[in-house]
Amino acid sequence: MGKRRVCPICGSTEFIYDPSRGERVCKVCGYVIEENIVDTGPEWRAFDAGQREKRARVGAPESILLHDKGLSTDIGIDRRVSGLMREKIYRMRRWQSRLRISDAAERNLAFALSELDRVASQLKLPRYVEEEAARLYREALKKGLIRGRSIESVITACVYAACRLLKVPRTLDEVADISRVDKKEIGRSYRFIARNLNLTPKKLFVKPTDYVDKFADELGLNDRVRKRAVKILEEAYEKGLTSGKSPAGLVAAALYIAGLMEDDKRTQREVAEVARVTEVTVRNRYKELVERLNLKVPI
Repeated sequence: MGKRRVCPICGSTEFIYDPSRGERVCKVCGYVIEENIVDTGPEWRAFDAGQREKRARVGAPESILLHDKGLSTDIGIDRRVSGLMREKIYRMRRWQSRLRISDAAERNLAFALSELDRVASQLKLPRYVEEEAARLYREALKKGLIRGRSIESVITACVYAACRLLKVPRTLDEVADISRVDKKEIGRSYRFIARNLNLTPKKLFVKPTDYVDKFADELGLNDRVRKRAVKILEEAYEKGLTSGKSPAGLVAAALYIAGLMEDDKRTQREVAEVARVTEVTVRNRYKELVERLNLKVPI
């Protein structure tokens, strides 16, 4: 533990730091204890990769969402420069852009991360989910798991895996709708990535209750229905009724039942469309929940 500083004039241990002068002054007698202190606080003008102003002394931080992590330099354009100097700057910019992406792996990563940005923005995913998807893709690329598969299918599979790992409710159908590849290919890539990156079922497990608010918002259901649906799903989980079942189908059925019980009814078709399942699935899950949980549903 460091030695406690004491004012040599009055013996006080209370000091005031003046950042504008870089001095530490005794609060009692005003004696300058320390001067010329280096300010390690933030600068006023620094910008990240998205040109957003940040108060950081050393500029933009590293970003896993950029193929070079934002560490490479960029040559800007000065409109006031003309003639031979302008041609020279343009030539330097062209070579700089080539050097930033120097091999096939970097080209692959640059394209994948641009696709990730598009998918994440359309799915309205938070930044931490996007960063987790980028981390998974980098790990897959490092292990050579991309070979023989399309970049779009693997990066979309990483997005879906990141959503499940971080418990952000997005269904495979939603992700597939945004992607440029079909659902089956995404599913194959997802299973392959999960197996080879040691993403165990326990890590990827998503509770059906995680989807309640999302579907309820789209259906415009009130809080009573949501709470009732959560209670139904928790009882179903305790009795082992959720094992091996699609979370979307279970949530759709639970919301349908809760709507009937709380007098805020939605049709089976409406619920099925929001959950992206068939009406047959909703009916089957509905019958199973009502019978196994002994629910009294008004007709």
